[in-house]
Amino acid sequence: MHRLIKASFPLLFCTAIALSQPAHPFKLTSAEIAAGQKIADAQVFNGFGCSGKNVSPSLDWTNAPPVTKSFALMVHDPDAPTGSGWWHWVVINIPATVHSLAANAGDPKSALMPPGATQVNTDFGSPGYGGPCPPAGSAPHRYQFRLFALKIARIDVPKNASAAMIGFNVKANSIAVAELTALYSRKARCGVVILQTPRLLFTISLDLQGCASGL
Repeated sequence: MHRLIKASFPLLFCTAIALSQPAHPFKLTSAEIAAGQKIADAQVFNGFGCSGKNVSPSLDWTNAPPVTKSFALMVHDPDAPTGSGWWHWVVINIPATVHSLAANAGDPKSALMPPGATQVNTDFGSPGYGGPCPPAGSAPHRYQFRLFALKIARIDVPKNASAAMIGFNVKANSIAVAELTALYSRKARCGVVILQTPRLLFTISLDLQGCASGL
């Protein structure tokens, strides 16, 4: 009898673990960006030396927990040289019935954000999507698109709340998170210096690594 119990216990234990795991994980995807791949110019910021179109990517998510009451989206660059990274896009109070965001929904003027959803201030100083623009010549930065399933229907914060305040409330109420991380870098700017003497003409190409600011 004891041998039968000992033999059955590992099987029962493994079965319990398997049943506790979701059959299909909470997943975030995009038609414009791919995990581990370089972000296209259409999604890159337009400013700070970058000349992208600053169009927020479309996002789709599946298999959120059935008890989800709302979603929050937070897009962060942990590699930005600020000491605390850089928040590029923050959206809260996305209704639980919503399962996608259209391309360019991050533009507050586009009116493409689902009713009820609210875009809040990023580190650019205003609500809405702000694309990648890392310092020229730096190693590829990671851009973490994280969609949180929340146990509350609404996050109530001041209109000018910081991304850090949003993050505190989001993580305190999160029941699941789906993540999509893509990369972006840009080449260092190069300058050309011409030195002329009565007999010689020199053209020297200078690699001005890190000469341009970026985020």
